[in-house]
Parts: sequence; structure tokens; C-alpha cells
Amino acid sequence: MKKWLVIAALALAVAGFLALRGRGGNPAASYATAQPTRGDMAAVVTCTGSLTPVATVDVGTQVSGTIAELFADYNSRVTAGQVIARIDPALFEAKVAQTRGAYLQAQANLDKARVALADAERTLARNRALRADGTIAQSELDTAQTARDTAQAEVAAAAGSVEQTRGSYAEARVNLAHTVITSPVNGTVIDRSVDVGQTVAASYQTPTLFSIAQDLTRMEIEASVDEADIGSVREGQKSFFTVDAYPDRRFEGRVTQVRNAAVTVSNVVTYVAVVEVENADLLLKPGMTANVSFQVASREGALKVPAAALRFRPPGQKAEKNGSGSRVYVLAGNGTLRPVEVTTGITSGSEVEVVSGGLSESDRVVLYESTAGSGKSQDQGPRPPFGF
Repeated sequence: MKKWLVIAALALAVAGFLALRGRGGNPAASYATAQPTRGDMAAVVTCTGSLTPVATVDVGTQVSGTIAELFADYNSRVTAGQVIARIDPALFEAKVAQTRGAYLQAQANLDKARVALADAERTLARNRALRADGTIAQSELDTAQTARDTAQAEVAAAAGSVEQTRGSYAEARVNLAHTVITSPVNGTVIDRSVDVGQTVAASYQTPTLFSIAQDLTRMEIEASVDEADIGSVREGQKSFFTVDAYPDRRFEGRVTQVRNAAVTVSNVVTYVAVVEVENADLLLKPGMTANVSFQVASREGALKVPAAALRFRPPGQKAEKNGSGSRVYVLAGNGTLRPVEVTTGITSGSEVEVVSGGLSESDRVVLYESTAGSGKSQDQGPRPPFGF
């Protein structure tokens, strides 16, 4: 009797071992799977950037003083030549009056010097005639000659003073005119840096009072592209982007420039790609962060699988890849995993193109394994990158 009990126990043990082996060695294992699909796909390069107007003009002041009036504010529409601010002109008006007085005085001094020169020339002519008939001594003629030459020099000095004071007078009038700040272009005020009563100093550099965007219907994105991806980005390339303000809307742009200057931040090298954007409805605003995707390749009717399928490996197995060759695992009907070698093409990030290999649309490729289930598999659609 004991002999039969031992034989029965061994038979049960063997049957259990075979059952475990047939189910991959883990009775509690379950797999999320997805079927390959056919459709159009595109390979993209993603990055971020900020929106800016295509042309922005900073309006400053060339004179120092106190802001007396403001005629424009944020979002104000302005035209070229429109007065947008005024600096208190009192000191500049006083300077104009002062320099004008100095200029008039210099002109009077010039007129006085010319009169003295005319008198000296008459005296010199008379003394020459008197000296010719011996009426006066040579010394008197020499004195008249010196007086005439001195008068000529004084006329020249007075003329120079007139020019100097004329320049000071003109400068004072220009500075007075600069107390009126006008818009140099047609556009929209996107930034105002001063308030009424604030003092601005233009001693070393021109302070910025307003920033005016010439045309908000045309924007551009300065996108920072990783050095590993910049080779795929070219001028004229189509791009798409989203902003946080409108997460469900995709905007379109076009690459107008790929800059050669590298930008290094924390040992990460990026390059700037400029994307031109139409903004006719004015939804996009300067400074918004844009999540940009550059379409670098596309396929029609491609056989594609979720990217997670190529990253899955059964426990204890390492990832293997040779060139564009990869391996996916297909879940068989009896619950076993069958490796399938495939050649991959472009990737959209969440999906990968299968160019060739023993994979069909009816197969169920494994995305990941879960030990919480009861041994059943679950079909999953394409999942985003790193979403498993």
C-alpha cells in the first residue's frame, strides 16, 4: 500500500512540474499584450522653446529725468510717431534759454569785433597815406598795423565762439525734443518698465521704457535641440507644437533657421532652431513655453508595435540588439513566450516601425509582465514612452 502512495505522490509532483514548465515557470505571471497595427507614422524630434515676436523694438530715452506723463500701457496699440511718454522738460527748457542767451551774446561779440576790425583797417590806411608823405613816423604806422592784425584775430575768435555756442544751443534743443518719447514703429506694447514719477538715468546706457512688438500675428520659437538630434533638423522642415494654455490644440510651424552656435548648460550641449509661426487669431502670447516636435521622417501603411514591446525581456534575459535588428516576444496560445527577431525602422517615440521579420498583425506581442494577475493576459493598445 505504501508503495502505491509513493508512486502516486511522484506522479503528482511530475505533473505539477510539467504544468509549471508549460506556463513559463511562474503560475502567477500575466502579460499585457498588444497586436501590431498598420498605419501612417512619423519619426519626430522633440524639444522645448519659448515664443517671441518676430520683431520687437525696445524704446528708450537719450536724456535723464523724471517721467511726467505716460500715454501707453500694456497691450496698447501704437503707431509710428505717436507720443507714448513725456519726461519733465523744465530743466531742459532752462538749458535751452541759457544756451540761446550765450549764442546771442557770442553773435554780438562777433559783430563788435567786426566793427573794431573795420576801424583798425581805416586807421591803417590813413597812416599809410600819412607815412607816404612823411607826416608820421614809421612807429605810428607799425602800431596801426598791429591793431589791425589784432582786430582780425579777435574776429576769428568771436566767430569760433559763435559756432561753439550755436552747437550748445542746438544740443539743448535736441535734448528738449527728446523729453517727448514717441513710438518708432506700428505695433503693440508688450512691456512697460516705468511709471509716472520714476526717474530714469541715461548716463551710461539708454534705459528701456517700453517694448513694442511690431506684429503679433507672426511669432517665432527659439527651440533648444539636443546635439544628438540637431542633424535631423533642417531649414524649411515642418514642425508641430503645443502650449500649456491650449493642451488639446496642435499648432504648426516651419523651421527658418538652424543656428551653428552651441549653447552649453550643465554640460548639456544644445543648438537653437528658429521656428516661424502664424498667429492670426492671437492665441499665442510672447513668453509661452512651446513643446516642439520636428517631423524628420514618415511612413505610410507601416507595420508598427508599441515601443514597450522591444524593451520587454523575460526575467533573467538581457536586451539584445544588432544594428536595426531587435527581438520581441509573442504570447502563444498555451501561455508560453516565443521570441521573434524583427528589423525596426523609424520611431515616433511611442511606436516603432517593423520593417521585416516573422511578425504578423495577428500576433500578440508582450509589453510587460505583471505577477499580480492569475495567469491571464491583457490586451493593451499602444502606450506612450516610459509609460509601463
